[in-house]
Amino acid sequence: MSESDRGEILACRLTPGNVDDREPLPDLAKVLFGKLFGDKGYISQLLFDQLLAQGLELITPKHKNMKKRPLPLEGKLLLRKRPDIETINDQLKNISQIEHTRHRSVADFLVNLVCGLIACCHQRKKPSLHLSDQQLQLLSQPL
Repeated sequence: MSESDRGEILACRLTPGNVDDREPLPDLAKVLFGKLFGDKGYISQLLFDQLLAQGLELITPKHKNMKKRPLPLEGKLLLRKRPDIETINDQLKNISQIEHTRHRSVADFLVNLVCGLIACCHQRKKPSLHLSDQQLQLLSQPL
């Protein structure tokens, strides 16, 4: 799932449990620009190069045993806000209850999932990063 700085869901994709989380990312990111933040599970040089070719900079925290790589100051500061992004996933699971697994049919599952996403979109107070205009300009700068 990709989300904006205001907590809005931009795109999502449903995949089986045995699919790597990095696989659908290039398709989800086709219409995005600027910087994309992910957790350590998205670390991949191939994915980084692929997204960079699309004009999107992937910023992830580094593993302890990784070589040092240059990370801009705004990237370091914004990585601290990544837990705020995780609250959207938490709200989907707990408030919208999309993780409920005892559906009697695929149609019931899909209806529950779509209703949860719609409920999340219509919340009055969404978790956001509370970025200033200057910080937003830094995020959307071309590479």
